[in-house]
Amino acid sequence: MDTKQTTKMRVLMQPWLAHGHISPYLELAKKLANRNFTIYFCSTPVNLTSIRKRITQDQSLFIKLVELHLPSSPDLPPHHHTTNALPPHLMPALKSAFDNSVPQFSAILKTLNPDLVIYDYNQPWVPTIAAELDIPAVEFLTPGAAMCSLSLHRYNKPGVEFPFPEIQLKVFFQTRFRRAVEETFREGNTIQGPLTAMENSFKIILFNTCRELEGKYVDYLSILTGKKIVPVGPLVQEVVNETEETEVMNWLGKKNDSSTVFVSFGSEFFLSREEIQEVAHGLEISGVNFIWVVRFPVGETTRVEEALPKGFLDRVGERGLIVEGWAPQAQILAHSSTGGFVSHCGWNSVLESLNFGVPIIAMPMQLDQPPNARLVEELGMAMEVEREEDGRLNSHEIAKVIRKVVVEESGEGMRVKAKEFSNNVRLRGEEAIDELVEELVRLCKEKNLVKIKSSQLY
Repeated sequence: MDTKQTTKMRVLMQPWLAHGHISPYLELAKKLANRNFTIYFCSTPVNLTSIRKRITQDQSLFIKLVELHLPSSPDLPPHHHTTNALPPHLMPALKSAFDNSVPQFSAILKTLNPDLVIYDYNQPWVPTIAAELDIPAVEFLTPGAAMCSLSLHRYNKPGVEFPFPEIQLKVFFQTRFRRAVEETFREGNTIQGPLTAMENSFKIILFNTCRELEGKYVDYLSILTGKKIVPVGPLVQEVVNETEETEVMNWLGKKNDSSTVFVSFGSEFFLSREEIQEVAHGLEISGVNFIWVVRFPVGETTRVEEALPKGFLDRVGERGLIVEGWAPQAQILAHSSTGGFVSHCGWNSVLESLNFGVPIIAMPMQLDQPPNARLVEELGMAMEVEREEDGRLNSHEIAKVIRKVVVEESGEGMRVKAKEFSNNVRLRGEEAIDELVEELVRLCKEKNLVKIKSSQLY
């Protein structure tokens, strides 16, 4: 079946209000739009404004932005209806406002009456509302399958050993991760939480992953959930060939092939002052070129120079470039001069790095990052920086891993495997999306048949 020609489905997509969720949802929307799907992309106005420029004129014919207005309050004005730059103490208020937007979402769904809804992990109310309108609802989870299978196993089978010890967490992260799992599944309340959202997904659950990375975890998740797990990744932001040369890309263009590490810890995690010092010393000791994106929480007035070791910028000179706030991550990782990624191992960053064939210097901090780091290290495309017993970073360990991954002969296997993975993903092309389209068409046909049969009973 030529799905590109025959499919004219209308899909409403609603991700959680975080960039790490919105970005893969948008990339999936673009893939489906290329196959004649009309996508209604639903989020808050502040989030839609931030992604508008990522949608081309041609794509805008198929991707319609739909505003979801959360209940406003003096504590949570509309510019805070996103996790981006949200003060941490306002996160509970944002989650509560999102849950209280059910009537608004219900009205949108009734008005648009799509063929299908695709929703996120913390929206158990979406399949309930969709079912009342006889619209199938499918969950799309943006973290990795290994992390989700580990979390679900620990929640459902406490005390039973996880069947894949190779992603066993380092001691320092075990307590943190257990706490994060408990908090995730307790979100809202246990009845109206992520477990319910998963259970009520219609027959399948979508994951931003691929079998080459996580095949056995995909299969185990299918056993744990009782549903077919459909990998749709890796979904990463496309690199746009911009005519305007930026300072960062000009600087990178003067470096030798695979000679430079990109250093970034995500848009919503901030290093402590002590961690900044250790990373800086590690980069200095390594002798490797680097681009380092340094971020501070909103409202913090620290100057970059004040946070770095005294004289650091003078000592590294042209070997290093410090960027404050934001850098074009996909463009940097896609550049031939980039030879490694010092990363917190957020799932989107892992996929982006491997998609471009860049091995990872893993420095996980929290949430899903520790199991992600273990996974890519086990697959031979990353090496994790060892911490002190109390969890502190050590500059010499950082330097050692950077040199191994980027420079030394002993890291050649990692570099080769990362390139091979990237080549395999490109060879596979759009197969995963073609399979997804057939799956979604089949589900909607099945739902319509059930509708017809039900109506014949009366």
